[in-house]
Amino acid sequence: MKIIWLGHSGFRIEIEQAVLLVDPWLTGNPMFPADRRAEALAGATHILLTHSHGDHAADAAAISAETGAPVACIHELSEWLGGKGAQTIGFGKGGTIDCGGAKVTMVNATHSASIDFGGGPLLPAGSAAGFMIAGEGHVIYVSGDTDIMADMGWMADYHKPDIGILSCGGHYTMDMDRAAYAARTFFQFRTVIPCHYRTFPLLAQNADALRAGLPPGIEVVEPQVLDPISF
Repeated sequence: MKIIWLGHSGFRIEIEQAVLLVDPWLTGNPMFPADRRAEALAGATHILLTHSHGDHAADAAAISAETGAPVACIHELSEWLGGKGAQTIGFGKGGTIDCGGAKVTMVNATHSASIDFGGGPLLPAGSAAGFMIAGEGHVIYVSGDTDIMADMGWMADYHKPDIGILSCGGHYTMDMDRAAYAARTFFQFRTVIPCHYRTFPLLAQNADALRAGLPPGIEVVEPQVLDPISF
């Protein structure tokens, strides 16, 4: 299994028979090298969107058309993308879909969710979510944009993720201190990968506070763009 950062909140996850592109915002992403787009998208089987903001969803329809991979996301966003010609899989929180043998369950997140790209007015598009991705003996928690929430307690107990991909750059999401609190209070991660950071000066530029706030035995891996993290 490989987890590959695409910058910001974007990831390429190679698991079971699937290549999952999570929130693959590439166009205009200052962290992503545009000349490596083909490498990032090669063999994609599914696109997973946590919510509709442009720094997560703006490229989804184009990538779907380019790769043939369907976009899996919350129902309202799937309807809007479908109206733009994208192939979609709409589902809801608590729902599980099979992606090439990997089981992807949508879970709650606390964040806003509107379509804020494309030049038109803000449009409501369901609500924000996270994912539990199970396969190859691991469960990956993709938090999506969120703050700490009590739901993390039952989610951790029920799904038992050992890898946490946490949006923790601050300002728009929980910051590194809050992410460390959530991780040590609710979860029993072996590995934590921060995201939604370093992209802009407004966001955290390193994960030092996250690392300092976690007990020994939890590895914090600061990802490098397109550099695989293998499990």
